Amino acid sequence: MSSGTIDGAAAPPPRPNAPRRPAKPTCAHCGAPLVDVRMQESGFCCSGCAYVYRLVHEHGLAGYYNIKDEITAPADDSVFEPRDFSWLASAQREAEAAAGAATPSSRPTPLPPELTLDVQGISCAGCVWLIEKVFAQQPGARDIEANAQLGQLQIRWIPPKFSVVEFARKLQSFGYLLGPAGDTGGVPESRGLVKRIGLCAAFAMNVMLFAFPAYFGMEPSFEYARLFGLLTLAFGTLSFLVGGVYFVGRAFRALREGAMHIDLPIALGILGAYGGSLYGWFAREERFVYFDFVATFILLMLVGRWAQVAAVERNQRRLLSQQPKPQRVALVVGGELPPEQLQAGQDYFAAAGQVVPVESRLISAEAAFSLASITGEPEPRSFLAGQRVPAGAINVSRTRAELSATQPWADSLLAQLLQPHVRAGARHALLEAIVRGYLIAIIVLAVGAGIAWWMISHDALRTWSVVTAVLVVSCPCAIGLAFPLADEIATVALRRRGVFVRNGDLWPRLGRVRKLVFDKTGTLTLEMPVLLNPDALRSLDAEARSALHALVRDNPHPVSQCLLANLLSLPSFGSEKSNPLGYSSTDAFPEIRETISQGVEFVQRGHRWSLGRVGWRSPVAVEERDEEKSNPLGYSSSRGYDTELAVDGHMLARFQFADMARPDARAEIAALQAAGAAVFILSGDRPEKVSALAKELGLPAAHALGHLTPQEKATWIEAHGRDETLMLGDGANDSLAFDQALCRGTPVIHRGILAPKSDFYYLGRGIAGVRALFAVNALRRRTQIIILLFSVLYNALAVGLALAGHMNPLVAAILMPANSLLTLALVTGGMRRAFAR
Repeated sequence: MSSGTIDGAAAPPPRPNAPRRPAKPTCAHCGAPLVDVRMQESGFCCSGCAYVYRLVHEHGLAGYYNIKDEITAPADDSVFEPRDFSWLASAQREAEAAAGAATPSSRPTPLPPELTLDVQGISCAGCVWLIEKVFAQQPGARDIEANAQLGQLQIRWIPPKFSVVEFARKLQSFGYLLGPAGDTGGVPESRGLVKRIGLCAAFAMNVMLFAFPAYFGMEPSFEYARLFGLLTLAFGTLSFLVGGVYFVGRAFRALREGAMHIDLPIALGILGAYGGSLYGWFAREERFVYFDFVATFILLMLVGRWAQVAAVERNQRRLLSQQPKPQRVALVVGGELPPEQLQAGQDYFAAAGQVVPVESRLISAEAAFSLASITGEPEPRSFLAGQRVPAGAINVSRTRAELSATQPWADSLLAQLLQPHVRAGARHALLEAIVRGYLIAIIVLAVGAGIAWWMISHDALRTWSVVTAVLVVSCPCAIGLAFPLADEIATVALRRRGVFVRNGDLWPRLGRVRKLVFDKTGTLTLEMPVLLNPDALRSLDAEARSALHALVRDNPHPVSQCLLANLLSLPSFGSEKSNPLGYSSTDAFPEIRETISQGVEFVQRGHRWSLGRVGWRSPVAVEERDEEKSNPLGYSSSRGYDTELAVDGHMLARFQFADMARPDARAEIAALQAAGAAVFILSGDRPEKVSALAKELGLPAAHALGHLTPQEKATWIEAHGRDETLMLGDGANDSLAFDQALCRGTPVIHRGILAPKSDFYYLGRGIAGVRALFAVNALRRRTQIIILLFSVLYNALAVGLALAGHMNPLVAAILMPANSLLTLALVTGGMRRAFAR
């Protein structure tokens, strides 16, 4: 597919006299567009945003919305998911022990413990303000330093009042996720570039200061003329050593690997200008001295490179640099060990919400497991004693399950799926061709000019002056400044649309994409089932809502998580003046009993509250009672009413659920197909469900394949053009396919499985970010073509003057910044439409 098809540009801005289009409604919390009627009625893009918005106001932190960026990442349903923070409790104990050991015996009070953590979701000054306010509200909080640029927190507290785990849970409820601090040993490239830019800016200003007097008539006989020249040499040399060597070194390394890197023409320009200037200074030939050009050119190239690198690094820092280690396995015999040390034949427990690390045999009488991240099946399955549970299954029962490992970790499918995959950097064929053509043209022109001038004048100095001028003024600003700036603007524009580019080499690969391969569950469909009749929830009184909260809280089952998300997002929940049962408090929950495949219940104050399969605790017809016996809570029953809330055998409400495609999936896929993309679905779910989704989305039946293992997904991509395929997935079962695809993206970042492997990630309830990626890339490529055409015209003029012998340092000093300013104006003007939504 050409750049004119799938890479279709954004729509042109309206004409000045055209009526303004009404602004699209956006989420009250994150600012994301509301893409369907349900969202527009609620005012929020998801229940997570609705919940966080209410939470922010309940905590008196509404000032956050006056400080935050216009568009931030949606909170999504991850704010409701139970998460293992046992690693954080261990980190707190270690920090407190270290503080105690470091406290001098003469000190009356112990030193405060200190902990540095990565934080996911922090993006602006508003986030920093909100996190600091939430921290200050915690008992025992002392001080906090939040850094949005690094995505890190440093906290100190007063033990034993403060709980880092409770603080982490509170932050999760606001949409921020804590993780272990990443490796800080290596300095990010952008920070190193900032230091170089600061020094080179100072050097450039000093060079200008001492070079300008010569341009304004200072005679060589002036007593300070030689001193001024010496200072320009010194500062020009420092600029070369600090900034120029950066490009020369990278160009040399690229040549050793046989690549024509973007830094090669930049290095050639710097070396030509500096070498000629060095000769001119020692020979006292002012026509050779271009130190002001050298310093300014290096500074501009560094700024362009920093803009490109910083944009990508910022998107990378939005994710946790490392995920918490997998939860340790509790052995039946006693003790714990890491999953990677588990051996065949060992009996262990899988707690509620814990992942089964290796294929195991169930010892417990019965348990429910979700296989969504392995097979793509959204509905949990019930397993009986003796049945084999695959690696990667998640225990969605409220109680822990006892299992016996049948294989070691090394043989586990989960270990294979989580294996890191290092991919070689992409070669940019078009850019390499441009660099090659540029170098050949400049070298041919310089050599030809040298020969011609020698034959005409037989003057070696005059000939070398012309050759130096050609090398100096053939400015690769389009390649060294404008191209990186266009990449940076494209990255920023996509970030405003909820798309975050993680790898800078995505751009050259994106133009080769011809096929889009989607996973089904969690990628084309929403991660959680959708409550189809929310009115049933709103009709409950305060007592029933409180009881329902008790039944679904800390329950990893997807139906419970869906009900919890909808319950907590209700404006009235949690703020009722009367809460008869007190079940919304964190310390007054009753004991919940679970019957696998049926539901959950509790008894308190003489009343039995239950949530489960239709007819489990209330009288219904026999045919209703027997439906979907294999599904805990009656998930996806044929009658549609999947789950029933009852008290003392009397039904209070029935809730209907469905796995739904993302709101804009059909329209977006149709647009991608119209642009020339071949769209496929590869899923581990049942073929009939995959076919039904394909039909709903308007895809040919042959383009939707179900019941695929992770290895079969990867094999399909390898056999059907891996070098032109973009893979989009969300779970561990997509990991091997990710390794095979040319480009890869994910809509899910809170699981920490595919995000580190992805080239980009997109947030929100829709998939519009995928098409936005291609549209912005098309605009970027078109802008770069315009810049190249302008650069050809500029170089024709500048090199023409040099060939004619009319180029001197003053003319070069005027032309180069003028060229740079015009180039920047073309970039910003050409990329302006990328911000149109």
